[in-house]
Amino acid sequence: MGIMKSISIEQMTKTYGEKQLFQNITFSISEKERVGLIGINGTGKSSLLKIVAGLDLPDEGEIIAPKDYRIAYSAQSPELNQDLSVLEQVFEGDAPVLTLMRDYEEILMKVNSNPENTSLHETLFSIQKRMDALNGWEAHTNAKTILMKLGIENFDKKMGELSGGQKKRVALAQVLIQDPDLLILDEPTNHLDFEAVKWLEDYLTRFNGALLLVTHDRYFLDKVTNRMFELDGGNLYSYKGNYADFLQAKAIREENEAATIDKQQNLFRRELEWMRRGAKARSTKQKARIQRFDSLDEKLSSVKSKEKLDMALKGSRLGKQVFELLHASKHFKDKTILNNFDLLVKPGDRIGIIGKNGTGKSTLLNILAGSISLDSGERIIGQTVKVAYYTQENEEMDLTKRMIEYLKETAEVIETADGKTISAAQMLERFLFPMHTHGTIIGKLSGGERRRLYLLKILMGEPNVLLLDEPTNDLDTQTLMVLEDYLEEFNGVVITVSHDRYFLDKVAQTLLILKGDGVIDSYYGNYSEYLEVERAEEQQQLKVKKEKPQEIVQEKTKKVKLSYNEQREWASIDEDIEKVEQRLSDIEGELAQSGSDFEKANALMKEQEELNERLEYLIERWSYLSEIADQ
Repeated sequence: MGIMKSISIEQMTKTYGEKQLFQNITFSISEKERVGLIGINGTGKSSLLKIVAGLDLPDEGEIIAPKDYRIAYSAQSPELNQDLSVLEQVFEGDAPVLTLMRDYEEILMKVNSNPENTSLHETLFSIQKRMDALNGWEAHTNAKTILMKLGIENFDKKMGELSGGQKKRVALAQVLIQDPDLLILDEPTNHLDFEAVKWLEDYLTRFNGALLLVTHDRYFLDKVTNRMFELDGGNLYSYKGNYADFLQAKAIREENEAATIDKQQNLFRRELEWMRRGAKARSTKQKARIQRFDSLDEKLSSVKSKEKLDMALKGSRLGKQVFELLHASKHFKDKTILNNFDLLVKPGDRIGIIGKNGTGKSTLLNILAGSISLDSGERIIGQTVKVAYYTQENEEMDLTKRMIEYLKETAEVIETADGKTISAAQMLERFLFPMHTHGTIIGKLSGGERRRLYLLKILMGEPNVLLLDEPTNDLDTQTLMVLEDYLEEFNGVVITVSHDRYFLDKVAQTLLILKGDGVIDSYYGNYSEYLEVERAEEQQQLKVKKEKPQEIVQEKTKKVKLSYNEQREWASIDEDIEKVEQRLSDIEGELAQSGSDFEKANALMKEQEELNERLEYLIERWSYLSEIADQ
């Protein structure tokens, strides 16, 4: 049994320009601790990672670790050699196992081209012995397995030929194979699809060393970590547990300090409630509910959009028409993005656009925004539509301007749905810029802080349609919480391109799935539900392949007609479901009003429980009857 290895950071201070990032912070990370580092952009998360990785020096303080302590670091934007092949890049680096693998690959090539040379064979033999001693064979196989799991299959391809996302995956594989004592990852899930993220989650859960990571993917953070560090105001706070535990502890700390506005104080509580609700909802039988949404008849759809429309009119004066694409087609060289595509965007819509890299998600957003024109077909936009577009590109900012001036160029104040006004300074505070920073010159802000300011400027324009392109790539978790909170109150339309499960679950109610070659599916429900349904369908297809064709035919033709009683049940079931849903909604309100009347609250909660069971039963019946009725 080896000695437990740990690394300690003592009394560390770091200043960047005039800005002090952290002062006299002390912490240690032990074996098997998986630490998530959280903090608003500009607080120095990436700087802290670099200092611990030994790539940057602190102004003061020291790092204490055993002599043989090995650290592997994966940067947010890794620097890679364009001329190396994928495999050569993975074996690049000064870790002993990497040096050994490079030597092994090199000598192998020499032996193959000069098989008669005995001294080469001797060198190969000695390297093979070192490979045995250093567990090099496992690392060698591991490298290829990891690359394949991350979706890289051509090991000979030059790095310069890879896309940004593929380069990030190769850089990730390079640090994972080193088997270090401490693995440091800066935004490892950027550019990874769902399957790759799931694989990485499992890999890190089994990883034996220590882990320190920064990520905006809150499901990933929650799943992988068992300790949380928060950088806030130059201090470092440590919390035991994962992201959900952090939210709870942070909410309590905020309330005890009572230093922030009410809105923000309970933001962490509301986030925690949302997580718990979401987990509960994901574990209930969602499929039937989704099917019901998918096949809602015209009557129900029109009622719903009418309710949403009234709300939108009151808030942002959005007319009945938002966007419409008719027979829209778009091609780039030999790539089809849209092919005779129709889309109707209605007031109140919350749409998430998903799909693999290169399927044209950003292009579709640009078409809606009017910045890319269609090859054929029509784009119709409502007269009252006022679009704000948060793109992946940085807006040109006058770096000599102060933050507050930059915002006031757009508006001094904005009006809320209930007629109140919010000043530019109040909006800055809401978006986590404290009052004393408002006079800061933009040139002194970090990249993340500029992105947050740019987002705020867009919102100050009082849009009624928001187009967001991958907002989670460069906004920190706390800013995302504030944005999600803002979007919950926002009366307009939200259309977002994202790969972030957590953000999409909170923001989108409908999904457009770009499959490539102009094929676009739609789905009513959230992203986690969609992924579950996709997985279930894949498993079903595998099962169907194994079964005999005649058995499947018999299964389908077994029952074709509703009985008389079932017809009566089918005729009234929609109304029954609506009544139960309405009563559940009323109970929510009554519970909120019940105050300290525990007897009344208990009775209401009992009724709520019974109604939820009734609703579950009705939805299952609806699903069963609808399948027969549709035959």
